[in-house]
Formats: sequence, structure tokens, C-alpha cells
Amino acid sequence: MQISIVRPSELGPAEVAEWRQMQESLPRLRNPFLAPEFTLAVGRNRPTARVAVLEDGSEIVGFFPYEVRHGVVGVPIGFGVSDCQGLVHRPGLDWDPVGLLKACRLAVWEFDHLMADQVPFTPYHARLAGSPIIDVSKSYQSYVDDRMTDGNLIRQALRKQRRLAREVGEERFEWEDRGDGAMLALRRWKSAQYRRTQQYDRFSTPWIQAVLEELRHSSSPDCRTVVSTIYAGDRLVAGHLGLRSRSVLAYWFPSYDVDLSRYSAGILLCLRMAEAGAADGIEHIDLGKSEAHYKHRLKNDELPVAEGRVGRSRAVATARRAQSALARSVRTGAVGDRLRTGHTGRFLRGLRSRLQER
Repeated sequence: MQISIVRPSELGPAEVAEWRQMQESLPRLRNPFLAPEFTLAVGRNRPTARVAVLEDGSEIVGFFPYEVRHGVVGVPIGFGVSDCQGLVHRPGLDWDPVGLLKACRLAVWEFDHLMADQVPFTPYHARLAGSPIIDVSKSYQSYVDDRMTDGNLIRQALRKQRRLAREVGEERFEWEDRGDGAMLALRRWKSAQYRRTQQYDRFSTPWIQAVLEELRHSSSPDCRTVVSTIYAGDRLVAGHLGLRSRSVLAYWFPSYDVDLSRYSAGILLCLRMAEAGAADGIEHIDLGKSEAHYKHRLKNDELPVAEGRVGRSRAVATARRAQSALARSVRTGAVGDRLRTGHTGRFLRGLRSRLQER
């Protein structure tokens, strides 16, 4: 097997078409985070984005999109906002993860939402988790009937929906809300939530903003954003920015008006999205791995995902030392200075040089 490394922008129409065909051949690969459009959008905004192209003779058999951090550490493409990671390939393909890293000149590749059924990567799993899904492949009504037998979440949501209509205004749902106001409100709410919970505000990151804006204007059926909303009268109550393919909706950035949280509009929004999505070709909504209780009450199935790292045997120990040094730098607030002039920077440059000689 031959492996060549390119920038996403260097992929031609034939390669992109082959990538899409691989997704079509394996249903598990139809997640929008694995679409070429997602990699291309990230590549236009992340200079260190790369794609390993796997070939068997004259035929392309796989694509491995990734990003390079600090010259020697690899992470999945769009790391930090990607909820599905892996290698896109032809059915039946086997590959050597360590050989793949060597071709990419990486000491280590870390992952946190890797499809756990990609067998060549299984020896490198450190932790498995279930990503809860709302499966509506049979029908939305089939999903509702299933959930009605397990607790009263749906009944509670519908009861609160009637109360919302009485006290605030009649409910109105938009499967694809194209208004700028909805997007602005959702971003404002989500940023406020990140601040309240002391989390990293993804909406304040320029490259993430740029990727979201590009995918918002995408017309590709395999990878584009969808903003879904619930209104009470003219008042926006809850919204969700998701990423969809033809058959999968990734539950990405949900938010709501905290002043109306007593109505549990976020739960109602998930149900409305499942109903409208099922009518629009969506087979399941991937809620993303989380300990959030409401996700596990909404799910009727789950997909296994893995955390871990692949390392080249002699390089991985030193790469881990670099990661520890970087973590200490983050805690002391001196990342930039140490990378430029400190021991961590010298170490990473030396490791990168040794890898390039191999």
C-alpha cells in the first residue's frame, strides 16, 4: 500500500468523488463529519490540515484526514468540534496504524470520538463510550412508541409544550430556520452558557467561526448546517445548529432562552427535530457522547466510540513528555513563550527533525 500526504485543497474532483463513493458504500461512514466537505472547510481555515491518501496499485482505497499540532502530534480533522472520527475507506480494507503514522511523519495520533468498529485501531483504544442516538430509521412514530414504554419524558415534554402555548405563545417549529436573527441568538445563548459553565467558547474561535459560516452556506446534501428553532408566538425559545448528511444529523450546538428553561424547550426541540428529520431522510440523530441525563432518556440506541492514541513505539514516550510539558505550560499561562524559546520548543523541534529523517 502506498500512502501520500496532501493538503485538503490539493484533492481534485476525482478524489472527492471517490471519497463520497466510499461513504456511500459503508453506511457507518455517512456521518457529515466524515464528509470531504468538512475536511475541505477545515483545511481552508487550518493551515496544518492534511489528508493521507491510501492507494493500492493505481486505485485509491482510503482517506485519513488529520491535523498536525506542534509538528509531531496528530489529531482528527476539526479536533474539538468533530464528534465522529476515523479513516474513510473501501469495504474490507485493512491498514497498519503505525505505518500510517510513519507516512504522516507523526509521533502520535490522538482521538476522542473514533468509530470503535474500525478494527485496525482497536488495540489503541483507552476508553470506550456509547454515543446515544435517536433512531428514526423505521419512523418517528416507531421511535415515540418505543420511548413511551420507557419513562414519561415525551409525555412531560408535551405537557410543558401545552403550558408554554398557554403562558407565552403558540408553539411554532422551524426545521430549517434561515433567518439571521435565529443564528445570532443561538450563538449569544451558547457563548453565555460556555461562560457560565467555565468552558471553552467555541464561537469565539476564528477558525471555528469561519468553518461554521462556510458550512452554513453549503448546498451539499452530504455536509451542511441546519438551524432548527422553536418559537412561542414571536419569541424564540430554543435553537439548535446541527451538521447533517443525507441520513445523519449530528447534534452539535443546542441552546435555549434560560428565562424560559422551566418549559424544557430543548427536549421538545429534539422531538420536533426527530419528527421533521425523519420526514426529510434523516435516519438517526447522533446526540454525541455525554453524561447528560436527557440524552440517555431520549436515546433508543447508541453507537460505540473510543478515546485513545496511536503511537510509534520509540517516539510515543517522548511525544507524551512533550504533551505533559505543554499541559504545564497551559497551567502557567506561558504556552507561547515556552514553545518559542523554552525547553518544550527545543524538544519538539528536535523530535520533528528526527521523525523527518526516518
